[in-house]
Amino acid sequence: MMNPDPLLPRRESVEVLRAEAQDERDTLIEERLRAGEDPWDFMEDLPTIDELVVFLLRAEHIVGDGGLRPTHARNQRLMRQIAAQYPELSRAVEGMLGAENTHRRWDAVVRVLGGA
Repeated sequence: MMNPDPLLPRRESVEVLRAEAQDERDTLIEERLRAGEDPWDFMEDLPTIDELVVFLLRAEHIVGDGGLRPTHARNQRLMRQIAAQYPELSRAVEGMLGAENTHRRWDAVVRVLGGA
């Protein structure tokens, strides 16, 4: 299959990407537990494994594009390209695209209000 975007190269299998994301999620959980947080308070705020994979792929694209944060339109196109290249992640991508604003602090669509 021809890659439609040279800045979004096909990586490992989804299983390998999910294993990497699981390690990252486990680290996030451990850090929060060590900080004394109650897992009942933060577990539902953490990204799913597939959401983390999408964020990792998106971050790799941003680095490959010189570190420039994509515009809203470019981000939408990039997310759709991720879903096309990794059909197993389509549900996660659709959920992330459909969220106008969420309560999740890690989510890229959360708007910071009252910042400096």
